[in-house]
Amino acid sequence: MTYNPKSEFLQEMLTRGFLQDCTDLQGLDEKLLEGCMPAYIGFDATADSLHIGSLIQIMMLRWLQKTGHKPMPLMGGGTTKIGDPSGKDESRQLITTDTINTNISGIQKVFEKYLTFGVNRTDAKIINNSEWLDKLNYIEFLRDIGKHFTINRMISMESVKLRLDREQPLTFLEFNYMLLQAYDFMELNNRYEVALQMGGSDQWGNIVNGIDLTRRLNKNSVFGLTTPLLTKADGSKMGKSANGAIWLNSDKLSPYEFWQYWRNTLDADVGKFLKLFTELPVIECERLGALEGQNINEAKIILANEVTKLCHGSQAAINSANTAHKVFSEDGSDENLPTLEIHNSEISDGLSFTQALLRTGLVSSGKEAKRIIAGGGARLNDQIITDAGYMLERSELNNILKITASKKKHALIKIIQ
Repeated sequence: MTYNPKSEFLQEMLTRGFLQDCTDLQGLDEKLLEGCMPAYIGFDATADSLHIGSLIQIMMLRWLQKTGHKPMPLMGGGTTKIGDPSGKDESRQLITTDTINTNISGIQKVFEKYLTFGVNRTDAKIINNSEWLDKLNYIEFLRDIGKHFTINRMISMESVKLRLDREQPLTFLEFNYMLLQAYDFMELNNRYEVALQMGGSDQWGNIVNGIDLTRRLNKNSVFGLTTPLLTKADGSKMGKSANGAIWLNSDKLSPYEFWQYWRNTLDADVGKFLKLFTELPVIECERLGALEGQNINEAKIILANEVTKLCHGSQAAINSANTAHKVFSEDGSDENLPTLEIHNSEISDGLSFTQALLRTGLVSSGKEAKRIIAGGGARLNDQIITDAGYMLERSELNNILKITASKKKHALIKIIQ
């Protein structure tokens, strides 16, 4: 990239590795230099929290605000009723309006941790596209908006080609999604003077459609910016672990488990993740990422602390680091570990160790539990258990128990009356 941006926001995006493509980098840079600019990223409400697969977009909005502009997260209260086909091999299950509204409430809690809301010029504002999409008249929409889209162009979009090439069904409902997303950009520009849409690289086609529609109907120049597809050094996708998604809300995933995910980052990813997911200076991120041997573990702890601090607060980061120190350095336990509470009436005949591993979420299947047990990687109060049929007796369950899987994953079992 030969153009060197002058605006602080684009400088951060470029040096930290956020920038994949931009529809007009110089034009966007000049627009940013004019003053506070509203920008948005869309989030469909398919769950009651976001996971770390969305964290790169959330950090973009945070940097946008930190550099003097107005972030406007767009909740897909309308588009979630259809489902975005981008990057999907099959249709999503349709979600009820009540579930969508519940999910939006959960997602808003995520943004409240990363952005400042209020009435000032750069304060964030959450918008719900159901405000305009729910009121659309279908015939008018086809006549006024549909005429600007050709089937030739729509079937050339990557999300559509993926399904068609694999001979997988793409419903007409999903086919309409790109029109609605383009309409979102036009409406946001018209209502709130939004001049920039950001998103992952899989959204490039949808973003370009929105820019084209906005220029045609609003006669305004607007911009698009995408982030690279983020994968870990081993090729796996960000956002998932062996036991499921790494959620950003503490009621979905404990701060300790969140902290531990980042502590287990691959060596080769430390520098990149520090630049993307923390606010440490870039030069410090690069220094930490270049460490080797035992020293890289200290960099991983810094990464885990900084990311957890932003998501769950300073105290949660401190507690998580202390818990890890007790568990791993002192070979002990700590009340901040994930805890499974079992009612007294459930265990009159005891509890199998395999079920204990499953119910605490340390393993994802009975097969995985048996494999770990057979390999000597499962422990009860730091004692190795090698019998997959081992039963926790009623007398043992009177105490708080620590169970371990594969050395790095720990949980507590507590009996409640």
